[in-house]
Amino acid sequence: MMITSVYDAAFKPYGKVLDGYDTAGLQAAMLAIALPESGTAYEPGIASLESCAVFADFRDRAYGGMPIQLGMCWGRNTKLNCLEYHRDSEVNIGTHDFILLLAKEDEIEDGVLDTAKVRAFRVPAGVVVEVYATTLHYAPCHTDEADGFRVAVVLPLGTNTEKPAVTAANDEDRLLRARNKWLLAHPDADEAKDGAWIGLRGVNIDIAGLIA
Repeated sequence: MMITSVYDAAFKPYGKVLDGYDTAGLQAAMLAIALPESGTAYEPGIASLESCAVFADFRDRAYGGMPIQLGMCWGRNTKLNCLEYHRDSEVNIGTHDFILLLAKEDEIEDGVLDTAKVRAFRVPAGVVVEVYATTLHYAPCHTDEADGFRVAVVLPLGTNTEKPAVTAANDEDRLLRARNKWLLAHPDADEAKDGAWIGLRGVNIDIAGLIA
């Protein structure tokens, strides 16, 4: 697997870089939150991040005035484990360089995606990147274990919160894991053991050897 920059043309089907956002205050607020002792953490909305001036800019410009939430995924990770998608784009900003493992929703066949379809993209620190709604993604990967990763996650309000009570009426309903969150888990992932749809076939990608 090669790790490609988000500035490379290969990233265009998956997302785009968004210019014109001042994220200095946001990055400072993110750095004030300690890394977890192990693994990763995620919160859909964090008050100290949502109080940053750029929050209104994301709401009014990136999402055209729609209600949003600004949370964070942070910790240390080098593995794929799962892929998810939303009905809307997701915006990410890191305090340090980080790597996204991505695939395309239209590459899912009968509820299963071959992990050979997954591509790795490096996002420089402070760069605002939009991940399209049709792009499968999950927890970022760090580029330096000592620093770990802190990645802001901007999404429509309510995303990744409590799953609605639905009776499955089609194949996609099997993937619904939380509000506005459809998930495919690798058999080796903890999420699979917790009942998530096992929808990743192949190697559970680990980029540790690529960043050592």
